[in-house]
Amino acid sequence: MKTTMPLGRALVLTVLASSAVMAGGCSLTAPRYTASLDNVQKLKDSGIAPTKVGTFHSDSGKGNATNISMRGSSLASPYNNSYPDYLAEALKQELSLAGKLAPDAQIEVAGALQKNDIDVPLGTASGDMSARFIVTRGGTVRYDQVKSIHDEWESSFVAAIAIPRAQQQYPIMVQKLLAALYADPAFIQALK
Repeated sequence: MKTTMPLGRALVLTVLASSAVMAGGCSLTAPRYTASLDNVQKLKDSGIAPTKVGTFHSDSGKGNATNISMRGSSLASPYNNSYPDYLAEALKQELSLAGKLAPDAQIEVAGALQKNDIDVPLGTASGDMSARFIVTRGGTVRYDQVKSIHDEWESSFVAAIAIPRAQQQYPIMVQKLLAALYADPAFIQALK
């Protein structure tokens, strides 16, 4: 005699199995950066001079790991497995789309990622990011400040939902960090 499992129970078992796989320590890659059109427009309208993007590095410290841990899974950068490279790539994309990126420019933006973390509990997930941005012109520092953002989004009890949602949120966090940078009149002035 053949027995069948009720559909509701089968669905619950499938979700639990998916959750176990997602929570089992898999490694994920953050989505490649996609420029924010608002950020690009802000740069276009700013009147800044051609700018190059220098080296970004990572300051060691709590909340600034090479791979972000999310419920036992790790999130790595798609750019040389480096989150500082992710930030540099984001700047390059937005400057390029604004028509302001120039590899031989006298003005350079460089810096250091200081905090880069995502927390994916039940309920509300959050991410924190901060970076020090340094603008130099001909070797003279014209701007040196830290910008920070805190972002929140709805999480889920089910890891198979919560972890991909957090993964997709990463480039949005970077967009928000760069928006905070571009909103600083001193930064824009340093690029003129």
